[in-house]
Amino acid sequence: MSSSPLRVLVVGCGNMGASHATAYHTLDGFQICGIVSTGQSKYVLNDKLGGGYPLFDDYATALTETKPDAVCISTYPDTHEAFAIMALEAGCHVFIEKPLADTVAGSERVVAAAQKADKKVVVGYILRVHPSWARFVEEAQQLGKPLVMRMNLNQQSHGYMWTVHRNLMKSLSPIVDCGVHYIDVMCQMTRSKPVWVSAIGARLTDDIPADNYNYGQLQLRFEDGSVGWYEAAWGPMVSETAFFVKDVIGPKGCVSIVAKNAGAVGKSDNVDSHTKTESLRVHHAHLTADDQFAQPDTWIDMQDEPDHQELCNREQRYFLQAITDDLDLTDHLADAVNSLRIAFACDESVRTGEVVRL
Repeated sequence: MSSSPLRVLVVGCGNMGASHATAYHTLDGFQICGIVSTGQSKYVLNDKLGGGYPLFDDYATALTETKPDAVCISTYPDTHEAFAIMALEAGCHVFIEKPLADTVAGSERVVAAAQKADKKVVVGYILRVHPSWARFVEEAQQLGKPLVMRMNLNQQSHGYMWTVHRNLMKSLSPIVDCGVHYIDVMCQMTRSKPVWVSAIGARLTDDIPADNYNYGQLQLRFEDGSVGWYEAAWGPMVSETAFFVKDVIGPKGCVSIVAKNAGAVGKSDNVDSHTKTESLRVHHAHLTADDQFAQPDTWIDMQDEPDHQELCNREQRYFLQAITDDLDLTDHLADAVNSLRIAFACDESVRTGEVVRL
């Protein structure tokens, strides 16, 4: 493998695109060869990075002119499938923000295109590179079966973030866009097959398409008897009370993320707070002969607590490793498609009012 840096075309310059571009700009092994956006964001990002990068309004033009080794796609989900397949057919590796596509069939077409091109596709499941979330999954797996998994991420958004959320809801609901992360976590915790989903939703604003909703809650039942729920809401009307619940219960006890700072009022639309764990509280269910708890709760204070930018750096180091070490990403992509399939089944349940069997 050549030691020359990987030439990356950055497509999309919003929150995630800017963070990934910053990773490419600062990490060894990468070189940005172009930045693409339809609006002004590319100029803002280029200035932030010190200027000097070629800028493009049109993705196809940029792909032809820069001839990159890899493409980073952080655009809105309705472009993901087409942009990824164009990059793969041009012989590029792809880093793509979740979700992989805005339909299950589209995600499967991206995976097929990656296999045909023999190129790597890494999906931005940021919680997978977070050491605290990895520990959360490990602790949950020690609790016995079945598991009860309780999670949410409600965001009281306004200003710039409400603009972002409104744009996202032109193609996806919150429980699909955000839910894929937490469905993926639940699937890691149980390593069991989900068998049915049920979900509810509500449209709390006229600022979004008539066929979409900005509050949703999903419920999953797994083959091993485990169950889970996830709740997501976006908008200026959303409550910040208990917006950050990350809790798993099993026969042997429970483990909870206790983020005293990140879970505080006023933090729900702060992207750094969405991944913070700070501490894990492990409760042990074992009782003595007189029904008292046999041992006190265990607190695990997480020392390696990367901020949002460092998490993006870790994702890009993994992307580089996948290419240079020829990692087998079969399971990675299968999990990405699986979590998306479950999320869209939940979306179907909201729209039909029916349980959806998987």
